[in-house]
Amino acid sequence: MKIEFQPIGIIHSPFHDLKEIPVQPTLARGVKGRVELFEEYQAGLKDLEGFSHLILLTYLHRSKGFSLEVIPFWDSKPRGLFATRSPRRPNPIGLSVVRLLKIEGRILFIENVDLLNGTPLLDLKPYIPEIDAIPEARAGWFEKIKKSKSK
Repeated sequence: MKIEFQPIGIIHSPFHDLKEIPVQPTLARGVKGRVELFEEYQAGLKDLEGFSHLILLTYLHRSKGFSLEVIPFWDSKPRGLFATRSPRRPNPIGLSVVRLLKIEGRILFIENVDLLNGTPLLDLKPYIPEIDAIPEARAGWFEKIKKSKSK
């Protein structure tokens, strides 16, 4: 089975080197960027203005290779790839929740950007707290790391 995607836009950010990128959007607070949606998709932005946050699905075009065990940024113990947010994956698809500041034409001004400049955008969706937030969700091994860092 062959699966093909075409980008619908491109991410503009201040990060031009992989080493500069924050690990997650929560560590990129205040970092501003833009989503440039390709012209043929502009009509799809109708009614998006009232949302405060967006989910960006991206192609991590500079990610090369993967390992099924990785040491996460927050940990020193090897973990299974699928129990981490590592960008080096069999299908390098990124997911970022960013703050939407404003829309001008087909340009979305965003904040909390953790993506490399030039990252292809595959899709975007509105973040809806009643649907996307799960208060009772558990975070596996990360819960122990989080507790040890707060001490």
